[in-house]
Amino acid sequence: MEELDLKELFQMFWNKKVQIILIILIFMVIGIIYTVGFTTPMYSSSTTLVLAGTENSSNPDDQTTETITTTDLTINSKLVATYSELVKSKNILGQVIANLGIPVDEDELRKNVQVTSVEDTELIEITVSNENPEYAAKIANEIANVFKEKIAGEIYKINNVYIVDEATVEDEPSNINHMKDVAIFTVMGVVIAVMYVLIANMLDTTVKTQEDIEKYVKVPVLASIPIYDMEMEKLKKRGGRR
Repeated sequence: MEELDLKELFQMFWNKKVQIILIILIFMVIGIIYTVGFTTPMYSSSTTLVLAGTENSSNPDDQTTETITTTDLTINSKLVATYSELVKSKNILGQVIANLGIPVDEDELRKNVQVTSVEDTELIEITVSNENPEYAAKIANEIANVFKEKIAGEIYKINNVYIVDEATVEDEPSNINHMKDVAIFTVMGVVIAVMYVLIANMLDTTVKTQEDIEKYVKVPVLASIPIYDMEMEKLKKRGGRR
């Protein structure tokens, strides 16, 4: 495609303004239909755990006051990554399913569980997504409880996991944002419209102006003959006679 100055570029888009508006409107409608009719609402609830002291769980009746040492912090920092993976293990999720009696298998539940650790801290956040907001909160809290019990009683046999925040039932879906979805489709429509105009201009080889002739033929136009509309002239004469 040959070079276009700003005036020609503006004129090119202005001539296609109706098509551009239609394309953008079509994509906006598609965005509305997609976000309203084809997106299943998912609700997310999160619970937060913290790794603190490393009290030995084999002595539950021991009331000795414990202090967090540098060694404890070092151990907990190294355990954050391991604990984050253990949360989604078959051992933990299988027990959660059994406790709650929910009709879901471990693999399906694992897909809806997200575990993140806050950088440079001993905090672990467990987020569960589900079509039912109450289920999402119950599953998240049960995972936290089962995980805490498994760490203390079976896996490491140390009490260093504490629940900071319990999951609550959320009212708004986490995967739906109507304004954002429509905005994304609108931007897509703008991009498609611009591409359409550029490609249409590139494929259009018709001559429309004197400048087009000089541009393509490389020869200056010496004269031009205006189009004479005979029918219009006859109508004017007939009107004048009346």
